[in-house]
Amino acid sequence: MRATEQAAIASGSVTGLDLMERAGRGVVDAVFDEWPELAATAHRAVVLCGPGNNGGDGFVVARLLRAWGWEVAVCLYGDAAKLPSDAKVNYERWCEMGAVSTNPPAKTDADLIVDALFGTGLTRALDGAAQDWLVSVGTARVVALDLPSGVCSDSGKVLGSGAGARADLTVTFHSLKPGHLLAAGPDRSGKVVIADIGLAGCPTPPREIAHCINGPTPGISKFAGAHKYTHGHALILAGPATKTGAARLAARGALRIGAGLVTVGAPTDALAECAAHLTAVMLTGVQDGDALAHVLRDDRINALCLGPGLGVERAADLVAVALGHSHPGQGNGAPEVPDQVRDVQHTRACVLDADALSAFGDDPASLFAMLHATCVLTPHAGEFARLFPDIAEKLNAPAITGPAYSKVDATRDAAKRAGCVVLFKGADTVIADPDGRCVVNSATCARAAPWLATAGSGDVLAGFITGLLARGFGAMQAAQAAAWLHVECALSFGPGLIAEDVPEELPKVFRGLGL
Repeated sequence: MRATEQAAIASGSVTGLDLMERAGRGVVDAVFDEWPELAATAHRAVVLCGPGNNGGDGFVVARLLRAWGWEVAVCLYGDAAKLPSDAKVNYERWCEMGAVSTNPPAKTDADLIVDALFGTGLTRALDGAAQDWLVSVGTARVVALDLPSGVCSDSGKVLGSGAGARADLTVTFHSLKPGHLLAAGPDRSGKVVIADIGLAGCPTPPREIAHCINGPTPGISKFAGAHKYTHGHALILAGPATKTGAARLAARGALRIGAGLVTVGAPTDALAECAAHLTAVMLTGVQDGDALAHVLRDDRINALCLGPGLGVERAADLVAVALGHSHPGQGNGAPEVPDQVRDVQHTRACVLDADALSAFGDDPASLFAMLHATCVLTPHAGEFARLFPDIAEKLNAPAITGPAYSKVDATRDAAKRAGCVVLFKGADTVIADPDGRCVVNSATCARAAPWLATAGSGDVLAGFITGLLARGFGAMQAAQAAAWLHVECALSFGPGLIAEDVPEELPKVFRGLGL
């Protein structure tokens, strides 16, 4: 964001003062849109200004509220003589209208608190004095400028002891920041509004992180003249009898998202159970690695899903065969992979979830040695920690300075180590590939979907990804689109959602997208 602003200023298309004025106006507009009663008549505000340009934005807000007829108290944390040049201009403009206190605000019955202490530039934990400022303002509505003070804009972590600000409304400028979507950021930020400050069309540096908030990638629609094999054949491996539900959910997800054919491969004792629940999904017996190797002679099967309900004790050997390898440590007893299908299996798209990940918790390196670029790993936090213990330890360490190590950093590092796409699940799902491309798929703020925290939801997501891989989507593209659609289905259905509802909501979501 700083580079974008600097490039725009250097081009001559805008000045720093222009941007600061637009930011302040954007905040006031957002406040009045969120709380129309505050625009109806005069009220009282306390504006907390920090020592940088975030404080400069705060002085603009104070001036605009005073012009609206409000009673405004301004407190400056820092030395006015050391303010950046643009912030100092706006400090002086405010001083022509009102006083500035350098003392912490007293408990107040103000109608609005403006947190303009620290924004995107924060690199250290708030000291005790700054924390005192944030806790001394009572229970009024709080609007934060860019980010609540104390929240790292790169990671969403609260730097230091965790005693940073909490906002009811956060107004950020030009675009979201990773900190709005990751870790504690969504909870601390409240509702997030993006204010346009006129940077559209200005010179901008390349973006390393895309926020997946504007819809799935194109190419979901099927086309006239195609047949079922045109859209791929997905194989979902199931666990033993009484434990096939997860695989059946994944199969339903793969079928609904458009795979031409979906087959569940189940142990012999589970075939009848699967048949009692599945109609459009086909069945085949997969008792062990030898049976899987035989099934995979059919090169029309172009995407696999292993893990949901599979059972840890079976998973390691089946994963090895699915990836064209014998399981390390099994010696001569390992299932043999026919030479004629080995090359196909080395590149066949494969989603590894749940038990397929946990089976390698004691030896993740053996899994990484077998993976290829068309694999997708879908760990939740616990599985991630087992596969990438050092990365997880770094991610979970207390954040003292900024930019703090973030879930984006961790997922990128994991994808590079694994050599394939990693989808790190959570309300702040992060998807990364080995080259560092990254997407944050947020189910927070306006896209909050707490109903997805239900048994089997992740199995459906694995099926969505597998179905898109079968249809020919690249691994990164499939994971990104599947994660977005997964949340959209939950939002479309609403409270009361269970896992079975998620794939059945897809047709409605597709119609809403005009597909």
